[in-house]
Amino acid sequence: MTAAPADLARARNEFDRKADPALAIDTPRVEDGAAIWRIARDSEVLDLNSSYSYLLWCRDFAATSLVARGPEGEPIAFVTGYIRPERPGTLVVWQVAVDDAHRGRGLAGVLLDALTARVAARGVETVETTITPDNTASDRLFTSYAERRGASLEREVLFDGGLFPEGTHEPEVLYRISPVAAHAAA
Repeated sequence: MTAAPADLARARNEFDRKADPALAIDTPRVEDGAAIWRIARDSEVLDLNSSYSYLLWCRDFAATSLVARGPEGEPIAFVTGYIRPERPGTLVVWQVAVDDAHRGRGLAGVLLDALTARVAARGVETVETTITPDNTASDRLFTSYAERRGASLEREVLFDGGLFPEGTHEPEVLYRISPVAAHAAA
């Protein structure tokens, strides 16, 4: 399943104003898993999952994830997410990352807007994500995302740092943004 042409066109136009005309926003494929893993690793702020998990993500959650492809078709950014089983109106954004060479041009916001537009037809009205207090880039991304939609943004600690086995993890703060569907890709 790919994003609807109008959704991709809207996201494409937003990015065209800021960046590379060779950009393509697409559904991730299993073959993209290794590149997505490298982008996550090189971000130096995301919790890095196993390379195997990124392959599975591209297979099992491709309908709720997107990649941006550079001129050669290689992934240069991604957003991964899933619909919460017990709350089918909620999209959980798992990770968003942009390759270092492509940062600072609004690509993460474009991907987030395009993903929201894609899942809005499935009844998604709420976006959730978790962010550690030291991740100011993600805080800015999701705060501006909520502002673009005129949506409320609630924050609460979801997982205290002491719950993590390594003992040095910061708390994961839940960001709940709603409603988002009415203003998708505003």
